[in-house]
Amino acid sequence: MPTTDFNKTAAISDGHEAKKAGYKVPFGTVSITPKAKQLIDEAIERRWLTKGKYVKEFEDKFAALFGVKYGIAVSSGTDADAIACAILYDFGARRGDEIIIPALTFVATGNAVLQAGFKPVFVDVKRETLNIDPDKIEAAITKRTRAIMPVHLMGKPADMDKIMAIARKHKLHVIEDAAEAHGAEYKGKKIGAIGDMACFSLYAAHIITTIEGGMIITDNERMAEAARSLRNHGIDGKFRFRRIGFSSKMNEIEAAVGLGNVDIFHDILNKRRRNVLYLIEKFKKFGPYFIYVKEEAHEKLGPHAFSMIVRPGLNFTKDEFVAFLEQEGVDSRNLFYSIPTQTPSYAFMGHKIGDFPESEFCSNNGTHIGCHQDIEISQMDHVIATVDKFLKGKNSDRH
Repeated sequence: MPTTDFNKTAAISDGHEAKKAGYKVPFGTVSITPKAKQLIDEAIERRWLTKGKYVKEFEDKFAALFGVKYGIAVSSGTDADAIACAILYDFGARRGDEIIIPALTFVATGNAVLQAGFKPVFVDVKRETLNIDPDKIEAAITKRTRAIMPVHLMGKPADMDKIMAIARKHKLHVIEDAAEAHGAEYKGKKIGAIGDMACFSLYAAHIITTIEGGMIITDNERMAEAARSLRNHGIDGKFRFRRIGFSSKMNEIEAAVGLGNVDIFHDILNKRRRNVLYLIEKFKKFGPYFIYVKEEAHEKLGPHAFSMIVRPGLNFTKDEFVAFLEQEGVDSRNLFYSIPTQTPSYAFMGHKIGDFPESEFCSNNGTHIGCHQDIEISQMDHVIATVDKFLKGKNSDRH
């Protein structure tokens, strides 16, 4: 694979704003390659900017990265989730049926299920992995359940063996929400190529980006055909519509950025893995204070960010810790929230505080920082020094 000088790529979006704000360790970035700029210029010159040959080429190359037959590019990761859910109508599902998802994830996962006409059924997570607890899934299955949608949060693979076994036992589909898990692996299998289909976000902060955008991948030709129809209002042929669809096509400019990222995918992935594994190793000494995602022997992380959860019973809070990170120039984000107990729109489902204790604990006590390809080891060292400084200050407060 080609090597990349990341200093020659354009860092924009969250990362760019963070740098302008003076962050020593910005949260996000995006790599725009010379090839992408060339393709954008060519698309403008051709005056064909809606879905065209670049989108098709991007779909094919993206699918090839994950070893599957079909890629269907859409306008966002949320739309990818929603369309993947809507595909289930071609397989006997009815509106109001249920899809099981983790309680802790970006809110788009739950919103997409609702947008597709299904009811999200939430299952708590394991705080050590941030992912859905497979031992709690079967209790959530009813006669209306049609699919399980595990989320590989922060690029940490969910326990797919157990999830797939449950799905087979109950004749359910599995839709992988791999929004943040580009390049992750589970027991030698690529995340995204294990379930019936998988959905990726191509937002600016992710490993492969089109600035905005999403991708559905699958080996199932019937599912791929339905996805292509659904992204364009449910079209079948010319102006004949046989599904209730979405307006969710990707354009040529976005695909051009994506094609540039596909070329340097392994460079981006390897640099992110270097950064997150460095943090994991250095954080061992902070184990009494923080729960953080680790890489187990059976898996490879596809890092989106590095998460830290403040352990219970300490003399400081997550908010105090985050304020100190900010003071020292380390940009961070909250570790998402427990969807069913923090979003008013889900109140009609009868959820209340305490229903999902692990997800709520992670929400209340967790944060995450960037580990992207524009971050160097010296910046990771600044993070470690900042955490060390904070903890020494807190320990001295005890005396």
